[in-house]
Amino acid sequence: MKIKNFNCYTSFLVVILFATLTSCGISKSIHDIPDVSGYDATISEKITINDSTFASGNNSFAKNEYGSYELFVEGNAYQIGLNTGLLTEDLFKTQEHAFLSKVDELVPSKFKQYLLRKVLAFYNRKMYLHIPEAYKAEILGLSKYASNDYNHIAEEYLRVLYLHGAHDIGHAMQDLMLVGCSSFAAWGNKTEDGQLLIGRNLDFYAGDDFAKNKIVAFVNPTEGYKFMSVTWPGMIGVVSGMNEHGLTVTINAGKSKIPWIAKTPISILNREILQYASTIDEAIAIAKKRQVFVSESIFVGSAKDKKAITIEVSPKNFGVYQVENTNQLICTNHFQSDAYAEDKNNIKAIAESHSAYRYERMEELLAATEKLNVQDAVAILRNKEGLHDKAIGYGNEKALNQLLAHHGIVFKPEERQVWVSSNPYQLGAFVAYDLDEVFADASASHLNLSIPELTIEADAFQFTEAYKNYEAYRIASKALQHAISNETKISSEKLTETIQLNPEYWEVYYLVGKYYYEKGFYTAALHAFETANTKEITTVPDQEELDKYIKKIKRKLNL
Repeated sequence: MKIKNFNCYTSFLVVILFATLTSCGISKSIHDIPDVSGYDATISEKITINDSTFASGNNSFAKNEYGSYELFVEGNAYQIGLNTGLLTEDLFKTQEHAFLSKVDELVPSKFKQYLLRKVLAFYNRKMYLHIPEAYKAEILGLSKYASNDYNHIAEEYLRVLYLHGAHDIGHAMQDLMLVGCSSFAAWGNKTEDGQLLIGRNLDFYAGDDFAKNKIVAFVNPTEGYKFMSVTWPGMIGVVSGMNEHGLTVTINAGKSKIPWIAKTPISILNREILQYASTIDEAIAIAKKRQVFVSESIFVGSAKDKKAITIEVSPKNFGVYQVENTNQLICTNHFQSDAYAEDKNNIKAIAESHSAYRYERMEELLAATEKLNVQDAVAILRNKEGLHDKAIGYGNEKALNQLLAHHGIVFKPEERQVWVSSNPYQLGAFVAYDLDEVFADASASHLNLSIPELTIEADAFQFTEAYKNYEAYRIASKALQHAISNETKISSEKLTETIQLNPEYWEVYYLVGKYYYEKGFYTAALHAFETANTKEITTVPDQEELDKYIKKIKRKLNL
């Protein structure tokens, strides 16, 4: 899902500011630094092989030919953090800047930045009680290599800790939907070889710069199971991953109220499941013992169980959804278990969001292929059309491929194989990895981790004129939104050109209509809004907003 309004963060912070200024009890959280005296902190010297390849003992970090990074780290919790920070330091600082520079843009005042720091401390005052000590030790090790440019927000350790809740906060904001996903699993007579096959898109978007530095991480901890995950610099949590037993976890955001206190970040819970569970029952047991602060579906696949389920968690509820009499499971952004059958937020999400539409589209695509293989799964994740193959405009959130994904990923758990997309979005090559091979030789250099012969080639769409037009549209639409809010002018020729870049997308006509409306050109605005009404509109609130504009203009024009 797209960032619609970054100022929603500011609004949220203002709401809780008064509580912050009168609150005590945050001192413990601010001064809670994990005790790492019991850990062996020995790490090897960093060796620079070239400008994008580094090694430290048996740990390595390298950029592959497709532009993604591959990380291999091992050791105790503190060593994993230190090794990760040491090897990814430059990228880590770049990533922090990409994300946190938004704060300086939104809150340029030094005084307000001071208040922001107090707000963060208040909001996250209980988080330290809900994160396992080992993960806090890992975060501490990682934070040794964080930038000190943002200490006005929080000191390095606290800042890295807080950022692990950014996913949760992002999708909880009503107008700041940072995360949305479409996931599926198939097994038995639904796959070509009868094995479990899982595909998912992670539509986590926090700006183009943030999305550039994707890491495929392989972790060999002294405690728990070896695992891989797709992540970004500074993140020890898991959004998509598989362990050495073929247990997989991915996450799909559910409809959440704005949370007023942080507890266990979903990515940390996912990490714990991945590191310590080998079966579905073990994953459920771990999920039950943690308190979360947003609603989330945890999509769990298991080689041992030869199927997939979803664990549906929220601050006040817990459910497990398992399919019956079918060998496929679909998950978008609403809950399906009996535990949420009467949940008002979930019912509203199904009725008003694009989650149900994407669910139906996934059903349609799965039904079109009798027995799925990996190539079929990748094709589904890359699909840009709406129901019945309707052209709904590029970037429409009703599409499975919204052209903003951080990554797409496909798992074959029973063979411990995984395919991870490379940029842009999920259009680049899906690079193949075999966990058994990666972890087989503890003394290997780990500089060549992928399996070239299994890699799936890039989508030809990214080389088309339509794709170039879409990228141009993204730039033009931002300029149009800026003109609407800042009362600057855009020529009618430029507006027509913007429409032609993405003519099937309802949003372009809505933005042009809004621009004309703000300038007082009501007839032109009405024409644009009515054209938007003929396209596939994303959500019920979007439709209602469009209808309001049309009614207001008709009153003004006495129509």
